[in-house]
Amino acid sequence: MKIEEHIQYWIASADDDLDTAEKLFAAEKFDWCLFLGHLVLEKALKAHFVKDSNNQMPPRTHNLLKLAEKTRVPLNEELSLFLDEVSDFNLEVRYPQYKKDFQKKCTREFCEGKFIRIKEHYQWLKSLITSGA
Repeated sequence: MKIEEHIQYWIASADDDLDTAEKLFAAEKFDWCLFLGHLVLEKALKAHFVKDSNNQMPPRTHNLLKLAEKTRVPLNEELSLFLDEVSDFNLEVRYPQYKKDFQKKCTREFCEGKFIRIKEHYQWLKSLITSGA
């Protein structure tokens, strides 16, 4: 697969997950909305990894901060903390010992605030790819 196709693969998959996350939010499945929000950012960062590593396969990790650190995405403290927080959404939905507590925390207000930020960061990450940054 050529590098452009590989990058587009990750972005198209992230776009599809974002569409599904929007539907989950509308259906008030807030925990799953944030789980997919995590995947959206993960796939965008994997697209960056492919771009920045000259088409290498991205690492098999769900840790957004560790993934971002392997790219040229400019990180600041706010973004680093947010990526670390969103990485937890991956665990909190998938594992029963965390799921109940996460579901209680996932009110409409909590999810909406996090989901808005996920979408903003995703659009920014996408813009970095299309601008060649």
